[in-house]
Amino acid sequence: MAIIDLDPRDRTPIYAQLDRGLRAAIATGRLRLGDQLPTVRQLAVALQVNANTVARVYSELERTGVLETRRGVGSFVRATPTEARTPHEHERRLRAFVTHLLGNAATAGFTLDELIRELQTHRTEGV
Repeated sequence: MAIIDLDPRDRTPIYAQLDRGLRAAIATGRLRLGDQLPTVRQLAVALQVNANTVARVYSELERTGVLETRRGVGSFVRATPTEARTPHEHERRLRAFVTHLLGNAATAGFTLDELIRELQTHRTEGV
């Protein structure tokens, strides 16, 4: 079993799925600081993808400080779960949360102004 799974039906490019999957594996603790990753060739075979794609992702993750490659030894996790998040991941998750919240509020019959007022009340009351 590979450390991540790719979905060939997903319209997201394979390299993006691989990048996201490795970052998620670190963020969720499946891969920990200092863990050694499979070689480019091993991961490419396990995922049935081109080795150049894996090498490209490893290189990008090394450039951004998520991985560290030691010549002749291998690639290792260098980032903490928080550091491994994709750029703008927090903002993306917040937008998704707000979209979900607004949908639930509308379904429940609350207006945006009511929602904002209630959030401000909770903020000032420290609830």
